[in-house]
Amino acid sequence: MKQVVQNYRSGELALLDVPEPACKPGGVLVSTRYSLISTGTELMKVSEASKSLLGKAKARPDQVAKVMQSVATNGLAATYRKVTSKLDSYTPLGYSLCGVVTAVGDGITDVSVGSLVACAGNEHALHAELNWVPKNLYAPVPSALSPRHAAFGTVGSIAMQGVRRGEPQLGDVALVIGLGLIGQLVVQLLVASGVTVVGVDPDPARCALAESAGAALCAAPGSDTVEMAVATLTGGHGVDQVYLAAGGSTNQPVELAAQLARDRGTVVDIGKCSLNLPWNAYYEKELDVRFSRSYGPGRYDPSYELEGRDYPIGYVRWTERRNLECFLDLAARAKIDMSPLVTHVALFEDAVETYRSLNDGELKAVAVLFEYPRAETPELSVPADSVEIGGPPAEPMGLSHDEGAAPGLTERTGTEPDKTEPNGTAQNSAEQNGTPRNGAERNGHRAVAVRKSTVRVGFIGAGNYASSMLLPHLAENERVDLHRVVTTAALSGANAKRKFGFRHASTELDDLLGDDTVDAVFVVTRHSSHASLTNRALRAGKAVFVEKPLALSEAELDSVRATIEETGNDRLQVGFNRRFAPLLNETRRQFGRRVGPASVRYLVNAGGLDGGSWYTHDAEGSRFAGEGGHFIDTVSWLLADDPVTVYATATPGHTDLQVVLTYPDGSTAAVTYTTTGSAQFQKETIDFTADGKVLRFDDFTRAAVYARRKWVSSRLPKARDKGQAAELREFVDAVAEGRPMPVPFGSLAATTSATLAVETSLATGGPVHLRELTP
Repeated sequence: MKQVVQNYRSGELALLDVPEPACKPGGVLVSTRYSLISTGTELMKVSEASKSLLGKAKARPDQVAKVMQSVATNGLAATYRKVTSKLDSYTPLGYSLCGVVTAVGDGITDVSVGSLVACAGNEHALHAELNWVPKNLYAPVPSALSPRHAAFGTVGSIAMQGVRRGEPQLGDVALVIGLGLIGQLVVQLLVASGVTVVGVDPDPARCALAESAGAALCAAPGSDTVEMAVATLTGGHGVDQVYLAAGGSTNQPVELAAQLARDRGTVVDIGKCSLNLPWNAYYEKELDVRFSRSYGPGRYDPSYELEGRDYPIGYVRWTERRNLECFLDLAARAKIDMSPLVTHVALFEDAVETYRSLNDGELKAVAVLFEYPRAETPELSVPADSVEIGGPPAEPMGLSHDEGAAPGLTERTGTEPDKTEPNGTAQNSAEQNGTPRNGAERNGHRAVAVRKSTVRVGFIGAGNYASSMLLPHLAENERVDLHRVVTTAALSGANAKRKFGFRHASTELDDLLGDDTVDAVFVVTRHSSHASLTNRALRAGKAVFVEKPLALSEAELDSVRATIEETGNDRLQVGFNRRFAPLLNETRRQFGRRVGPASVRYLVNAGGLDGGSWYTHDAEGSRFAGEGGHFIDTVSWLLADDPVTVYATATPGHTDLQVVLTYPDGSTAAVTYTTTGSAQFQKETIDFTADGKVLRFDDFTRAAVYARRKWVSSRLPKARDKGQAAELREFVDAVAEGRPMPVPFGSLAATTSATLAVETSLATGGPVHLRELTP
């Protein structure tokens, strides 16, 4: 299918071929009929992308701050890879459309194939021929409303939410500053609410348009006409509300708002303009400054937008979806008229040229619509002017998390437990040779590991971590053939295909798991899907590399054990990369042999999370469950054994954790995981003490061993190498050469059990004995 995209690094706009999105549960697949260009928000993004890197930095100082924090935490090289990967990616445009439902996901009962819907969201209502839209971000279109006007639904909801924030009453007088698309809709909504409106905009045509929609008077900023009209209409008191629907860097709108608002009036910011509030003016009138957040309550809440959890109407009267439904109803009853706002309708195939004309100023427009090619579909439930929309009903597809994929040809070898030398140092299992302990069966034949010159790889997920920390290393490995990538968002797959050379990209998991030519599958998705996808890939006969955590519960871990036992396929590696870090390996070598028990202290200065981080979602487990395995695995590798007990305690709210682990030889380890430390301090610090020696390791940049002879690493490391490159190389070599996996499954399971035991210990207040969990 075709989709409008932009490369934020170069500014390039393109109409790109991307995989069709899957129809997942909880939403619908929509064939777009019309999509609306937001001439404010979208053109600002287009203009921003055309700037130099310095210009982009000046435009987004918030992102610059995040980059600097990432440098402090992860190092310059890792941050550079992450930033350049994100910049040099195609990003979508669009967030308001009308289209026809072509497929319905599980759990959807309010619409059917053929229903006409208005859709919202900058991740779901894109300028694309097909979009998957979750339940709370679409609304059925009333039969009296044309698809062309229903495409205004999202922008209309933004205007409506802004008006609601102002709480206008019958007889009020309001000032609307900025008469672009949002401002025009605000004017119409206020007039429909019985409010007298005065408008301000430097464009005479927009002023005339607002007056034709019912505004009492509109004029350019600084005009005496506006001030006189406000004085006349309000008896000299000033307007009750000011709606800021303007953009740009000038501070004139907020100054004008203070000048013309009444005592204790309300100022609502809907657009994105400078808000350097003149303190005296706002203080003396005690003005109430409010922000209007997009389409309404529910915006940016994943439980509402993605999981379909509605807010009870008794507590939240107007949500995103209810605002969308209300606007569509008003438009259907002719209370709002979009006809005069439609300046231009362009064919979707001319999208790139249309954006260029708008950005260059050749095309002057309030609202521009893209019209999409129509394909005949049977029995469409749409108005008479909306026939011949969309395509034939699509079968449900997507990254389902159930198990039981059809098995494929399996190439497996078993692994024996790490052998421990007398000094307590474990040999790397990747260096062991041997014959398979077991194998998967297909068609009655037991498959065994074979040697390969090339490993054909498939990826499930291609987000920031995969694109910055895994795929660059794999793309450079001559043994790797990046064959298939499967993503939930069509554009993510297209980006991965373009940047890393995948042969195929799709949103259909069965395309990957059913491909018998794929040797290894990488699972780099949200935590809650890891165990299920791992099981499916193992049952399909693939070697599997899954990012941590392997599981979020003992039940999930047991399911992986059962899959391995049932299929004989134990070709599994979890992304515990720190044990492969070159500096850490060299430091352990410098420490040398160990005879007696060791004492380990591991401080993790993890830092806080943004409120919107998916790490905070309940479905993804606790933060420590997702990340803690890294640190437990590192300690267990240093001690060459698996823990036997776990005891955890925490500060209120579980913001900081203390995790104490004991080991069979009497060694102990304390992992301190804190989110309340200083961002200026390094993230990870390890102290390892035994036999009169101390190993000190500082955040993958510096290390020392204090013994009879002191050893200190270089003070000028090239970068923080946390082991991803070496781990991936060993995994690929193991698959290619039929050798055991780099880390035995028993060790992966023990680390996972220990990580999960932290939550159990916090809940019970006592230690957890792991041998009882993993006999």
